Amino acid sequence: MINNRRDFLKLSAISSAVALIPFKTVAKSKVNKPIVVSTWQHGLAANKAAWQILAEHGKAIDAVEAGVRIPEADPDVMTVGYGGYPDREGNVTLDACIMDENQNCGSVACLQHIMHPISVARLVMDKTPHVMLVGEGALQFAKSQGFQEQNLLTSKAKKAWQDWLVKSKYAPVINIENHDTIGMLALDSNGDLSGACTTSGAAFKMSGRVGDSPIIGAGLYVDNEVGAATATGMGELMIKTVGCHLVVEMMRQGMTPTQACKAAVERIAHKLGDYKQFQVGFLALSKSGEYGSFCIQPGFNYAVTSKAGSQLLDAASILKV
Repeated sequence: MINNRRDFLKLSAISSAVALIPFKTVAKSKVNKPIVVSTWQHGLAANKAAWQILAEHGKAIDAVEAGVRIPEADPDVMTVGYGGYPDREGNVTLDACIMDENQNCGSVACLQHIMHPISVARLVMDKTPHVMLVGEGALQFAKSQGFQEQNLLTSKAKKAWQDWLVKSKYAPVINIENHDTIGMLALDSNGDLSGACTTSGAAFKMSGRVGDSPIIGAGLYVDNEVGAATATGMGELMIKTVGCHLVVEMMRQGMTPTQACKAAVERIAHKLGDYKQFQVGFLALSKSGEYGSFCIQPGFNYAVTSKAGSQLLDAASILKV
């Protein structure tokens, strides 16, 4: 309750300050577009598919969906989609989200038997009044949209699970078992941003566990005025800090993508205290087409594709080799 004129003026000042948080506008001639960035080495193949759309002046939202479908269907990428490591009961459960330039978004979590959760998430965004569908409800929706159920547990992933059952010790290997989510961000020729994130989650997780990848603001966030961010690593840490939203808001305040990613990682590390056993990484893309990344552990890399070509870059990190 506002009790007096002084309180009213104080509230008005705070409201004005929040409304006027600055973000940089960039001359169209200086924008590096189109461009697509994505996490990990499998991002190179994903970027290639996304670039086919961007190069033809297609929309960023279509590009990111098409791009991440590549690792979703690749059984050799054992942390995304088909062939992904199962939970401790032997079930492959998938999480994904997608977000466009108008802050429309869709998400699915704990989805089984569907190879392309990102496309189900896209339809949640386009065809329902909701943002997220989970479990059996997500599966029912997918089937209603024509998706076919199939077995996602490959013989290679099944053997890894059976080997794990011998000791049943939950100790994921950094940068291998539970961190290779693919997150993708794109800026199209029209200057619009979109993002997508998809994963099979932490290897041998508890049944029903959901990480940051399908959660808007944690594993992915897009603000078309400022930039976009996606994350990889221990999902619980991104959820606790709403990490990708944090990165974008730091870019709004004037930080470069690299600076914003570094600040978010350092905040998580500070909160953890003993952070050396964890991996957290962020990848960001600004409205001007500038990109950057930062992580805790060395070994996180990301793919960049633009008119200049494609390259795989190593993210800077708190810890050194």
